[in-house]
Amino acid sequence: MAERKIRVAILFGGRSAEHDVSRASAANVLRSLDPDRYETTAIGITRDGRWIAADAGNGAGAGSGSLTIPDHGPQLALLPGRQGRVVVLQGSAAPAELPAFDVVFPVLHGPNGEDGTVQGALELSDVAYVGSRVMGSAAGMDKDVAKRLMREAGLPIVPFVVMSAAAPISYADAVGALGSRELFVKPANMGSSVGVSRAGNAEEFESGCRLALRFDSKILIERCVAPVREVECAVLEDAEGRVRASQLGEIVPSDKHGFYSYDAKYLDADGALLQVPADVPPAVADRIKELAIRTFGVLGCEGMARIDFFLHGEQAFVNEANTLPGFTNISMYPRLWEASGLPQPALMDVLIGHALERHKRSRGLAFMRE
Repeated sequence: MAERKIRVAILFGGRSAEHDVSRASAANVLRSLDPDRYETTAIGITRDGRWIAADAGNGAGAGSGSLTIPDHGPQLALLPGRQGRVVVLQGSAAPAELPAFDVVFPVLHGPNGEDGTVQGALELSDVAYVGSRVMGSAAGMDKDVAKRLMREAGLPIVPFVVMSAAAPISYADAVGALGSRELFVKPANMGSSVGVSRAGNAEEFESGCRLALRFDSKILIERCVAPVREVECAVLEDAEGRVRASQLGEIVPSDKHGFYSYDAKYLDADGALLQVPADVPPAVADRIKELAIRTFGVLGCEGMARIDFFLHGEQAFVNEANTLPGFTNISMYPRLWEASGLPQPALMDVLIGHALERHKRSRGLAFMRE
């Protein structure tokens, strides 16, 4: 008898500002899954939070297409405690239950997907899923919490302060606290450089704060370190719990963007050069890989993460951890592993293998006193 295929549900879309990035990432993940090993189902999360069954072939052909979410497709609901079972909601008719998924691959970016919320729902449903669990996802998503944990662990970070609409700080106060007139203003819980701006005076600072507050109630304000290079390292954990770091990649934004903004990443084909491997001295590269693995552990990450760094001369600063990094056809995480000798189909195997083995181990733990 032929071995049964592993049933994989790909979650994509979501309610965050990174909805469209997720759709592109999901198409690339779907293309990378071996159809001889995996039976895939695409589940799109609409911008208002509904889970919709999507046609797995709708954007997964050759090229850089994105998966789409049908306006009136079948709505699904995950069943708590049912080990990956979902029901199809059919209006007034009785819900129909689908065969259980073996593993869920959440290809989601930003709030309501990368921040532990979806991971909590998957934990309650008792199903294996790819990536970090609730704590690692939440800690990695919140830049304020992540940087506090990294600072406590002695990891090198750029000085920062935090503000909110309820407790604002002035440009002068931020400059005094950080020792620089050039600052970066960013939402604490957002990715893909959404809502990020550079401020060199009070007017730009106030404008940047207004922009960032559109996406989050908490804002991170960082000292601008210049000149700086942006270097990234992919971290991967296998089914046996071994953690390794990839080769490094460097992002070189074009002069017209100034930094690696959302437009430079996704809207401008010439917005940035992605250089893999990065042109970094071997000793510095080894140091960055070591810091990447340490950051992965400090934040409680599991499965995968892309750790981003600022490189000032030969001094590396940890910028942030992305627990569900992009998987578009130009994204750094899969490119770094490709350059490190792990093609994307094999990368998918490692990630799914880790998820299945972790779930198996967790089901063997005691949750109640006998």
